[in-house]
Amino acid sequence: MFFHAHPDDEALLTAGTMAMLAAEGHRVVLVVATAGERGLADMEPGEALGQTRMRELYTSAALLGCARVECLGYGDSGLSPQGGVAEERPDNAFIDADSEKAATALADILQEEQADLLTIYDPAGGYGHPDHVQVHRVGRRAAEIAGTPIVLEATVNRDPLLKALRLAGRVYRFPPEFDVRTFESAYSASDTITHRVNVRKYIKQKRASMAAHTSQASGGESDRTLAVMLKIPVPLYRLVFGTEWFVRRDLPPGTRLSHPFEQV
Repeated sequence: MFFHAHPDDEALLTAGTMAMLAAEGHRVVLVVATAGERGLADMEPGEALGQTRMRELYTSAALLGCARVECLGYGDSGLSPQGGVAEERPDNAFIDADSEKAATALADILQEEQADLLTIYDPAGGYGHPDHVQVHRVGRRAAEIAGTPIVLEATVNRDPLLKALRLAGRVYRFPPEFDVRTFESAYSASDTITHRVNVRKYIKQKRASMAAHTSQASGGESDRTLAVMLKIPVPLYRLVFGTEWFVRRDLPPGTRLSHPFEQV
């Protein structure tokens, strides 16, 4: 089971691994906490955007071979201009949810599916989105309740990412609001990562999963991250996005694995 905060998060962080496991015959289940109705898009935030993003999620899931898609039904908490918790958010915002109640709802699905594995995010929620931080808390507790044996934190190896951004900064002027230094504490350092999953064989499915989230490729005054990624030529895309990274906290320090079910 892959637990994400919003539609499109699965495409960015775990799509290749999901496609790989489905192709190997595993039952893959995708759960999102919210419909992403406050995401930046050409559409106005609200119920209509949430419905659009859920349709995109179902398309993405089908392309990846998912057997089931569920939404816990919480409100998208949004993001403040400074990158923290938004002051104005819905009454049922995921960040304000009772963590135990949300974890129980997720645990019910885990138990129903008899899931062997659950993916969440790292404690900082990757880049710090409040809903991503809540995914970590809720997902960790749900696994405890359900007795799910393997919990992987989907992440990004920030060391090569920082190097690439600094090199790019020499030839490209980033927008004023973009600070490369914020990535110094985002995601995970190389020496903490336990799983490096080669998903190049499934790069077509991963790219198609990203492309399914049409609403998130537009909106705002500049190119969205998803739109920029989809403009990358396929050979370079395969190189950049051909690995997905995870951290498994119950493994000895220094463990390096290349498949989610290795050493099980």
